[in-house]
Amino acid sequence: MKQNLFLIITIFILAACSSKPADEQTKEEQLQQYKQELSDLKQKIKDLEAEISEGVEQEVIPVKVAKLNTQLFEHFFEVTGNVEAELDIDVSPESAGIIEEVLVTEGMKVAKGEILGKLNTNALQRSLDEMQVQLALANTTFERQQNLWNQNIGSEIEYLQAKTNKESLEKRIEGMKAQIEMAVIKSPIDGIIDIVYQKKGQIGSPQVPFAKVLNMSKVKIYADVAETYLTKIKKGDRVTVIFPALSKEINAPIYRLGNTIDPNNRTFRVRVNLNNKSRMIKPNLLSIIKIRDYSSEEAIIVPSLLIKEDFIGEYTYIVNSSGDNLAAKKVYVKSGVTNNNMTEILEGLEPGMEIITDGYTQIVDGTLIKI
Repeated sequence: MKQNLFLIITIFILAACSSKPADEQTKEEQLQQYKQELSDLKQKIKDLEAEISEGVEQEVIPVKVAKLNTQLFEHFFEVTGNVEAELDIDVSPESAGIIEEVLVTEGMKVAKGEILGKLNTNALQRSLDEMQVQLALANTTFERQQNLWNQNIGSEIEYLQAKTNKESLEKRIEGMKAQIEMAVIKSPIDGIIDIVYQKKGQIGSPQVPFAKVLNMSKVKIYADVAETYLTKIKKGDRVTVIFPALSKEINAPIYRLGNTIDPNNRTFRVRVNLNNKSRMIKPNLLSIIKIRDYSSEEAIIVPSLLIKEDFIGEYTYIVNSSGDNLAAKKVYVKSGVTNNNMTEILEGLEPGMEIITDGYTQIVDGTLIKI
């Protein structure tokens, strides 16, 4: 607007210079007229500027603020865990043979040492019976040779042969009984029969599982953690184990950390042990382990959405109350770790400052505000 007014004045002056009045009297009159018009235009410009200045009074923006304080700040990450029973055993017979008896069913509770099934041992039993008959004869022969030897009758060789034959049969009978015992399938733990793999009449052997026995009073959970967290967690750190299907959370310590890094996915193993008296935590149940990898006792925390960024760096707005009026002040900050949409501020903010939490999209540095 001001430029337009000066353009009009310039045109008038040029017009005055280009005109050629008839005499000097006319020129003087025109000059006075132009001076008067110029004075009037200057006054109009001054009045117009004053009017514009009054109309452009700075607007005061209403905002909400929060006072900054130090507080505990923690950062967590989550990994998927795999649940396994503490005792999960596939039981097999110690010898090979036809399965003669299956004494358990799935879901049955068993005690340690309880018989689960038996293999056919008829051939072994017949051999055992023959050996016992031979042993009876060998005992009689040995007793007679011993009596004669005690009376200094007979040869030492005959006595020693009778003794050796008796002892050899005794050892063979012990071995045969052990073989028969190996044909009896027993539970190695207290637990529950989860699966019976074989049926009566099938061939059992040490290479083929007969039944699965589980003890789920305790479970172990394994998770693969990225190697970048290797220095941030340690044995004994408390973690939260979440079971979405059970709507259940359990707090427990890390039992152990793996000693090797998987070259395929660059992870190491973490194990957590849990008591499972209710037996509700099943093997292979989906679990999520929430692990803390960062903690600060006295941190300044602000909502992440309050942190903006320009070509200089990250910034936010605080209240500047140094003058007569409250104004927004743009401060550049250095942010740290973010967790749950909250960010730790390492530099730029101090406790006691008031940060603008609402209305920050309508302000710039220096904008007048009211709380």
